[in-house]
Amino acid sequence: MPVFRSPAMRPALLIVAIAAFVALGVLWARAQVDGDRGIPPVMASNDIDVSGIEVDVTAKNAEEARLEGWHQAARKAWAKLEGPNLGDSQLQGIVSAIVIEDEQIGDRRYKARLGVIFDRQRAGSYLGAAGRAARSAPMLLIPVTFTGGTETVYERRNEWQRAWAEYQPGSSRVDYVRPAGSGADSLLVTYGQSGRRSRTWWRNILDQFGASDVIVAIARLDYAYPGGPVRGTFTARYGPDSTYLASFTMDAGNPRELPAMLDRAVLRMDKIFESALADGRLTPDPTLASGGGQMDPAVRQLIDRGEAAQAQRRAAEAAARAAQQAAETDDQPTITLPPTQGATVATYVVQFATPDAGAVDATLSAVNATPGVRSTATSSLAIGGTSVMRVTYAGSLNDLAQALAGRGFSVTQGGGALSIRR
Repeated sequence: MPVFRSPAMRPALLIVAIAAFVALGVLWARAQVDGDRGIPPVMASNDIDVSGIEVDVTAKNAEEARLEGWHQAARKAWAKLEGPNLGDSQLQGIVSAIVIEDEQIGDRRYKARLGVIFDRQRAGSYLGAAGRAARSAPMLLIPVTFTGGTETVYERRNEWQRAWAEYQPGSSRVDYVRPAGSGADSLLVTYGQSGRRSRTWWRNILDQFGASDVIVAIARLDYAYPGGPVRGTFTARYGPDSTYLASFTMDAGNPRELPAMLDRAVLRMDKIFESALADGRLTPDPTLASGGGQMDPAVRQLIDRGEAAQAQRRAAEAAARAAQQAAETDDQPTITLPPTQGATVATYVVQFATPDAGAVDATLSAVNATPGVRSTATSSLAIGGTSVMRVTYAGSLNDLAQALAGRGFSVTQGGGALSIRR
């Protein structure tokens, strides 16, 4: 139409097009974190949970058979814990609950698979050290589902995530950190992240969830045909290098039996992780603690001395160059040496551009390698935008700005903070 060919209308059309593009971008970003995808994990209990106890009892009637089945389950569960011999009345005094996993009730027969929960405070006096077994460090759990040629963690709700969210880990020796999967969890914790080797990137992810290391539980579900049998292949891995622990397979007759199969797989997977913990394999990777935690004072003193010596040498070289230039031009300037000893250690806010994950690694590594920097920690991570870190530095904000500029950054200072970019 002639109106669109008018030069006067072109700026207005450009503004409309830009506004539409920005609106679509906002909607796309919200779609990445919104939606019905999170399953909050159940609260962990400190009680001792023994599951998968099979009973098959007959009695005069269904009620007596069921009651006897529960008593028998308590005895079997206690024997599984290797507790001392106790009478039925003593056992009933320390049982908190009976969990019915599956049961069949007849006129005089009771057949079931039960779980028995013992009160840890009361049972601990009988179990001794076994009831107070040491637990692992906090481990970030990543439940991955492979099905239909795609891998899923928290991008949408799935049965494997549900099984881990509903699992009661109170009696496990593994301290699971289970994200809900809502909000930014679906962006931070992905299958691609489980294969990443960068320690810097892993430290930032683990800091978000208060974990020391990571474990990955993989479920590959193969459907024979729609509505038919389902075979699950389960693999346990741990650490930033995705180290293999063990794998096993389970079968479900049809999709309706899939949730029960996954619940059993979670219990078996927990046993694998507990076995790895007992063997000394499930310990936090020491490379994940770089730049964080408490450092030995003697080592810290040696590092400080080395940094001070390097700073003095650089200052002397700079003074010599300045003196030489002054002699050549007959101009003797006043030379200010940077502070090296007795500098006040403070924490400063630094903003940095992060167009991709590689930029995060490169920037954090460069800042950590800057002389005088004690540690760094990201307080806000925005891939494709501007992230924020907190830098602990021995010196003033101006000294930090000069040091970062020396590392090749373009530094902008204002409002008690810095903004850097390459």
